[in-house]
Amino acid sequence: MVCQFANALKAQGINKGDRVIIYMPMIAEAVVAMQACARIGAIHSVVFGGFSAEALKDRIEDTAARLVITADGGHRGGKVIELKKTADVALSKGCSSVEKVIVFQRTGHDIAMQSGRDIWWHDAEQGQSQQCAAEPVNATDPLFLLYTSGSTGKPKGIQHSSGGYLLNAITTMRWVFDIQSSDVFWCTADVGWITGHTYVAYGPLATGATMIVYEGVPTVPDAGRFWDVCARHGVTIFYTAPTAIRALMKAGDEIPARYDLSKLRLLGTVGEPINPEAWMWYHTVIGESRCPIVDTWWQTETGAHMIAPVPAATVTKPGSCTQALPGIDAAVVNEQGDEITNAHQGGYLVIRKPWPSMLQTIWGDDERYKSTYWPMFDGRFYLAGDSARRDEDNYFWIMGRIDDVLNVSGHRLGTMEIESALVAHPAVAEAAVVGKPHEVKGESVFAYVVLKGERPEGGIDEAMTNELRSWVAEQIGPIAKPDEIRYSDNLPKTRSGKIMRRLLRTIAKGEEITQDTSTLENEAILLQLQGKA
Repeated sequence: MVCQFANALKAQGINKGDRVIIYMPMIAEAVVAMQACARIGAIHSVVFGGFSAEALKDRIEDTAARLVITADGGHRGGKVIELKKTADVALSKGCSSVEKVIVFQRTGHDIAMQSGRDIWWHDAEQGQSQQCAAEPVNATDPLFLLYTSGSTGKPKGIQHSSGGYLLNAITTMRWVFDIQSSDVFWCTADVGWITGHTYVAYGPLATGATMIVYEGVPTVPDAGRFWDVCARHGVTIFYTAPTAIRALMKAGDEIPARYDLSKLRLLGTVGEPINPEAWMWYHTVIGESRCPIVDTWWQTETGAHMIAPVPAATVTKPGSCTQALPGIDAAVVNEQGDEITNAHQGGYLVIRKPWPSMLQTIWGDDERYKSTYWPMFDGRFYLAGDSARRDEDNYFWIMGRIDDVLNVSGHRLGTMEIESALVAHPAVAEAAVVGKPHEVKGESVFAYVVLKGERPEGGIDEAMTNELRSWVAEQIGPIAKPDEIRYSDNLPKTRSGKIMRRLLRTIAKGEEITQDTSTLENEAILLQLQGKA
């Protein structure tokens, strides 16, 4: 399948080094498209199927992609997601570099096809050979670009190499997942995220694993969906996000009890720190107290696991990602770059030596790469952007982000991106976005909005809130919709005009304000922000 589709891409004029955007549902053909690009030396950039036309347009234009691969639609939560229609909207806004659009027929519903530009997947493959010699590439040639949210608004095109990235994908499959030829491996991540790249599209197949690709959500048709798939297909290794675990935990123990999960031998978590309560439920109820849990810390930028237990070799602790893997020099340091040796004292999480799957640069913006990831310690250490501490056993505990990037259901969203979307609405004058702890999602989006007209009575306007939530969904995607919006006459700013975001986070959490507010331009605004005026 990969070879035949690779030949189809070549027939459309795609060559080594060309960029291809993949905007697909979570189906096997998405992986085929990624590997077909890799086979001919083209650089793929997968855009999550839940992203909006605006987000898709931004990524197409930044990569100057020549071709877009999409589908008529996808299935999610019992609904059809209109992927081709969204792609058409994106392409209507510019995207002059795109010459062709290949469309896979997934849902079979009627869509518009533009003559001369759009071609059905099956027509593109017609008559193509199933043999395609791999294009030789250098180890440092780009394999893919994957966009991640940035705290400055514009998404960053993370560039990964061909050789080093694949090496780390393979080693971590072996070390962290103990992959064997007899395993049935299931990573529930979408290929639109780095987890779906390394532990769906590349790592499992590079190690010869049998794996599952699942299109859908964990709670449809019911909260037994994951456990039903595990039982029916004999899944032995299961890798998912703490968000999904918490949601399924809330549904009750009796649901997984209906399914035979005896084939499971290893469980994993990814995307955010897992709280000890969810870890214990995962271990006792799903793993029946016999499966090791690998709590993995890594990032889009690192390409593969960096800090994680090695099963049967590392003693695990609920809530800790344990220790750095072989060859990874991770440390917690202070602002001077000195390693913090006191147990439980927080600091900056850094990586002090290069590793095979590290990001090469930000596509087209080397200066931003340097200023984002090497801004401190004279550029000697990679700055992860997370704060962390180590305990008396030198185990790592991730404490959260040090910048203004939210982690919502394991998805990283820039506060600036959401703020920019809100302010783009004609009724909004100003906006500030912070994260609020959420039982299921890890963090939820909490927005403070200043309207151009009068502030709504009591700071509540349900109609405007619904409108703004829909607006953000159109601008960025449904995952970025604010869970709560609070209206005020102004934002809490210092006299120099800087918004006091720490104060906004305190208010969002409903905590008592202990910060010094004397530098505020207008202290009276605090009552409005707290919903008391």
